[in-house]
Amino acid sequence: MAADELIYQDRVKTNQQKIKQVLKEVGKVVVGQTYMVNRLLIGLFTGGHILLEGVPGLAKTLTINTLSKALRLDFQRIQFTPDLLPSDLIGTMIYNQNASIFEVKKGPIFANLILADEVNRSPAKVQSALLEAMQEKQVTIGETTYNLDLPFLVLATQNPVEHEGTYPLPEAQVDRFMMKVYIDYPKKSDELEIMRRMANMSFNDTVAKVLSKEDIFAIRNEINQVQISETLEKYIIELVFASRRPAEYDLNEYANYIQFGVSPRASIALNRAAKAVAYFDERDYVLPEDIKEVAHDVMNHRIILNYEAEADGIRTKDFIEAILRKVPIS
Repeated sequence: MAADELIYQDRVKTNQQKIKQVLKEVGKVVVGQTYMVNRLLIGLFTGGHILLEGVPGLAKTLTINTLSKALRLDFQRIQFTPDLLPSDLIGTMIYNQNASIFEVKKGPIFANLILADEVNRSPAKVQSALLEAMQEKQVTIGETTYNLDLPFLVLATQNPVEHEGTYPLPEAQVDRFMMKVYIDYPKKSDELEIMRRMANMSFNDTVAKVLSKEDIFAIRNEINQVQISETLEKYIIELVFASRRPAEYDLNEYANYIQFGVSPRASIALNRAAKAVAYFDERDYVLPEDIKEVAHDVMNHRIILNYEAEADGIRTKDFIEAILRKVPIS
C-alpha cells in the first residue's frame, strides 16, 4: 500500500474515532437519544437539513444545543412564534442617524448551526424565508445578497401538526429536509436516569469541543469516497419508483392510497445517508442494510397519502415497510 494511502487511512480512522467521541460527549448530558444524534451527524456530514418531530419535553432542543457545544461552530437558536417576521430571521436595513446612511443588521440565520425551534408555529412567509436560505445558502437584504458561512445546517424541531397553533409546512417545503426523524418517549430505564440527572441541581452539562470546521469538511470528503455499487444505486432507484407506482411492484393494496411518491431528492438523500452510515460503521463500501436503515427517515415526509388512506388507517410507515419487503436487489 502506498504511503499516501496509509496516511489517508490513518486520517479516516482518526476522524471516525472523533465521531465516537462526539457521541460520548453528548451522552454526558442527553440520555437515550443516540438515534437522534446519529441522524443529526448524518445531516451535518452530508450537507442535509434535519426535521425533528415529537411531543414537547423529549430533549430535542437540549440534544441539538449539546451537540453544538461539541462542535467548534457558530450556533444560533431561533424560537419560531406566530408574530415572527422574515426580517427577524435574515436581518434588515437600519438607519444610522450619525452617519445618515442605511446599514445592514444581519439576523441570526448567519451562523453555522441553526436550531429552528417549533418551526411550524410561524406563518408561511417566515417558513419560506428559512427554507430559501436552506436551499440557496444565501440571503438577500435590501439589494445585496450575502452568502452564508459554511457548513450551514438547519436542525428544525416541529410539534405534531394536530397540536393547536401550528402551521403545517407545505409538502414542497418539507421536501427540502434530507430526513424527518420522529422522536418517541424514552424507555423506563432511560427516563429514570434522566430524572436522576436533571433533578440534581448541581448537574454539570459541560461538554468538550471535539470537531472543528476543518474536521467536518474532511469527514464530508471521506464519506464522499465511500463506494456504492451500481447494483445498490439501481436498488435505490427501484425503491423510489415503488413509492410512485406501487402497482408495478406488487403493492396493489397501496395503489389507491398514494397521492404523491417521493421526489428525486429522496434518491440523492438515500445515497448520501447510506454512505454516512457505512462510514460510521468504519466501512468504505455501502451494504443494502445501510440503505434500509435510513429509508424511513428519508422517505416518510416525502410520501403523500390521500384522504382515503387516512380514513382506512393506512400509515406512511406501513407503506415504506412494504416497499422494503417487496423490492428486490437485482
